[in-house]
Amino acid sequence: MKRRQEISCLVDRAVNRRLFLLTTGAAAAGLAGPGPAAAARSGKMRLRVVYALHAVKQHTADWPNRGFDFAPVMERINHALAQAFPDYEFRPATASGPIQAEKIILGDVASGIDGYIVVQMNNWNLVVQPFAATGKPVLFVHFLYGGTGGFLVFNSRFLRQNRSQVGFISSSNLDDLIAAVKCFERVKPTGAAADFAAAVALVRRERTPGPGDLACLADPLSALSPEETLRKMRESKILAVGYPGVSLRGLPIIPMRMLSFGKLNAAWKAADRDQAAAIAEGWRQSAAAVEGVSDETLASSAAMYLGMKKLLQENGANAITINCLVGFYGGFIHAYPCLGFHELCNEGLVGACECDVRSTATMLAINAMTRGRPGYISDPVLDTTTRRIIYAHCVASNRPFGPQGPANPFQILTHSEDRQGASVRSILPSGYMTSTLEFASGRKQILFHQAKALANDPDDRACRTKLVAEPVGDIEKLFTQWDQWGWHRVTVYGDLKEPVLALADAMGYELVPEA
Repeated sequence: MKRRQEISCLVDRAVNRRLFLLTTGAAAAGLAGPGPAAAARSGKMRLRVVYALHAVKQHTADWPNRGFDFAPVMERINHALAQAFPDYEFRPATASGPIQAEKIILGDVASGIDGYIVVQMNNWNLVVQPFAATGKPVLFVHFLYGGTGGFLVFNSRFLRQNRSQVGFISSSNLDDLIAAVKCFERVKPTGAAADFAAAVALVRRERTPGPGDLACLADPLSALSPEETLRKMRESKILAVGYPGVSLRGLPIIPMRMLSFGKLNAAWKAADRDQAAAIAEGWRQSAAAVEGVSDETLASSAAMYLGMKKLLQENGANAITINCLVGFYGGFIHAYPCLGFHELCNEGLVGACECDVRSTATMLAINAMTRGRPGYISDPVLDTTTRRIIYAHCVASNRPFGPQGPANPFQILTHSEDRQGASVRSILPSGYMTSTLEFASGRKQILFHQAKALANDPDDRACRTKLVAEPVGDIEKLFTQWDQWGWHRVTVYGDLKEPVLALADAMGYELVPEA
């Protein structure tokens, strides 16, 4: 995640330079066409609609999923725009990266384009940055469960940079997009784009519902004192497998050991296959549904669980995090660890995704503080039209109140992005207060927000477990921190505001309210 943000920053600087050269050169050359001034006199609104994606038919493992067909989605958006604005001229295009984006911009220099609508369809395509650098009004649109990661990170950078000509929409309702597009009319008469973001923000806030009933079901939680929590954190240990993924920086108080993929693969190979088959059968019997996952894949996942458990025991550790996507796609490991993580978290241990050591350390701190409640790493999604945050990932415990607490239903499905292996959809309980946080040792900060769990979204796009919740506080503020903290968050059931604040004081950390 950090590397992706560094790349984004470098692209921004390079794009600004290249666009200056391209656009000034094109103007000097007198490219054929009516020219911006003539187009403006015509009075017709011309907007370029750019879809940022890998390909119309997705061929890579990414959100929404491999094989996803974007054509119907783009057709629906194009049709809705044409119907709502019959006097506008919309020019659709696709781009997978900054070079294609710059070609589109160069072609638009002499055609009187009034502004850009950039729809982030896949996660990390660096497409919106060149359009934001043109100085023209840009409406940055989030395709939920598709381009979420890039949208959140890129958009929060625009907000931090105070890009007043870049407005944004993060909504599952096309009517919200239509309402935002009307804001282009406010800047066309003068050609000044400086107030475009403010106009879009006003529309977005007006269309976001107010808070619902945030009263929650009773959830008695006796948190450990900060001193006891810190003691248990010191007694913990993280195994980080594979080269660093999202974040290698955990918490200095928690020891960590790096292990190779080879070590993990050897432990998987050595696992007792009869024992693995018995565990796999137990999962099959316990799951509310098993879809697309063979007996062989289940048994291999169980062997991975046994291998991870052995490594934890051999190293005196209680947490393991694996650079699973690199390991699996690179052929270094041969089973996804998702079901194994699920089982470890149910037992009061920690299994964490993507070699995200920071989130793993956060899970350990939560586990200690709450006497065993599992944290849930997710890639959150924000939807203003419902005033919801959706915590999405392919791993989750089904014992959110701890190993001795009640179990909720779960399903075993393929890993969402590539439709391979085995992963978990946990149907998490509704009506309870949740706390979401991340520790950052370098800044000595703890990011924190809360939300009331409301439902589980079964949408087939993106990750399998999707806990739907209503944030406590200002949903607009939730758009601001992603470029500083990355996409992952860790959620736990329970009202942890006071215990986390007390722990922050004991550690000398600052609590940063995210909402």
